[in-house]
Amino acid sequence: MTAFAGTLALLRFHLRRDRLMMLWWILGNVSIYYSQAVSVDGLYPSQAELSKAAASMEGNAAFIAMAGPARALDTIGGQVAWQSAAFGAVIAGLMSMFLIGRHTRAEEESGRDELVRAAAIGRHAPMAAAALVAFIANVLLVLLLAGSLVSYDLPVEGSIVVALAAGLAGLVFAGVALVAVQLAASTRGAYGITGAAIGIAYALRAIGDLGNGALSWLSPIGWGQYMRAYAGETWWPALLSLGAIGVLGVVAVQLFDHRDIGSGVLQARPGPSRGELGSTFALAWRLQRGSVVGWTAGLALMGVAYGSIGDSVGDLVGDSQFAADMFAQGGGSLVDSFYATTALMLGLVGAGFAISSVLRLRGEEAAYFAELLLATAVSRRSWALSQLAVTVLGTVIVLLAAGLGLGLGFGIVAGDSGAVLRLTGATVQYVVPVLLLAGVAWLAYGTRTRWGSVGWFFLGLCVVVMLFGAALRLPGWVQNVSPFHHLALLPAEDLRPMPLLVVAMLAGLAGIGGMVALERRDIG
Repeated sequence: MTAFAGTLALLRFHLRRDRLMMLWWILGNVSIYYSQAVSVDGLYPSQAELSKAAASMEGNAAFIAMAGPARALDTIGGQVAWQSAAFGAVIAGLMSMFLIGRHTRAEEESGRDELVRAAAIGRHAPMAAAALVAFIANVLLVLLLAGSLVSYDLPVEGSIVVALAAGLAGLVFAGVALVAVQLAASTRGAYGITGAAIGIAYALRAIGDLGNGALSWLSPIGWGQYMRAYAGETWWPALLSLGAIGVLGVVAVQLFDHRDIGSGVLQARPGPSRGELGSTFALAWRLQRGSVVGWTAGLALMGVAYGSIGDSVGDLVGDSQFAADMFAQGGGSLVDSFYATTALMLGLVGAGFAISSVLRLRGEEAAYFAELLLATAVSRRSWALSQLAVTVLGTVIVLLAAGLGLGLGFGIVAGDSGAVLRLTGATVQYVVPVLLLAGVAWLAYGTRTRWGSVGWFFLGLCVVVMLFGAALRLPGWVQNVSPFHHLALLPAEDLRPMPLLVVAMLAGLAGIGGMVALERRDIG
């Protein structure tokens, strides 16, 4: 029996198990690029307007740090590559990380890998099958992404390059994840190492792009952007990605051959001889504090980046009547309307934290940690309420940081100290609808474990309604489904307390309903 015996059988099983997960990751990433093409096309219907906006964007350091080096911004393809490539590479990396971790370290952690290896399976087959799943997912991403951009009538070569850059970045981070699962003794640790690598790659690219570009060459995201999609394509940086994939694959195999199944190269430190967590809330905070800190830092930086645009909104919008109408929905000035939309976007992004925080309970249940905990004197209600308390506290912290970042960024650039309080308040009001979305996810999870994903579907619906509802001319009853739709667009409109109160009551009812449902069903 060879070391790879049974790889194809495992691959078929993994593809069947991941078919929906892969579909949503890939379609989500493709939609980011495609929606940018549609958005830029709609915002700047003439070349003069696009050129004027491009001139404003090219000199904005915050934009360059966030998106990358500005190239060919006076073309739709250049705008798509600039606005989407960095984020698309991060999403491809996260997709690869979860696919690799799910089929390697998580299987070892749960003991299922041991059962699989009891059959006629080669030693390297599980790792090879996981790597092939990540490879297939990224190849599909490249094909669908390139096809969607070509179908929008963007240049073929540039579309292939921008898609290939995303897929190669995904494969590089798949290699990083393969190494991480050999180093860490837990799935969480492997995700932490890979996530840190993705974050460092993004930071190196941002710092490098603001400087002389040297640090950007240390980042897989930078390699993809140096392929210059739609701006005189250059193919050779792809060799750097291919080289890194090969090296990481060899390192992963070598590490795997020098460790025991079920353990990691880096041994977990023994805990204290006596427990230090005196309550279920302390345990919940300990489990989620890393996520709270990460989301807080990310949204604060995002707020600062948008706030640093300052009063230059008019230059970015240009003479486009469509864009002016889009940002003037609140009826206030263009600057206030732009920041009202920005605060809404930060609220929608913050909802991602709240839903993932609620679904942490599902992860604890699936890993049987909840069962072990509830076998002690801890009650089911105390366990669940502690997790929910962290969700509420974390949501407030995350959106408060986002609002402060937005206000400070604007205040420093525009010399308006009053903007800090005004824009912070505009963002923090979205804590209420975000908690309603978390409540829906909580109610669905409490009713049935698998239904927790309803929260993500609801968030997706809210994003479509709030950002594209007017452009798509969605019916009023569809737009009314989104709780964000009923709130005032601060600071362009005056605060409306009654909708906030109603949404808060609905969030409370969803929380109570979820608790009642959870107490009535079996755990595990």
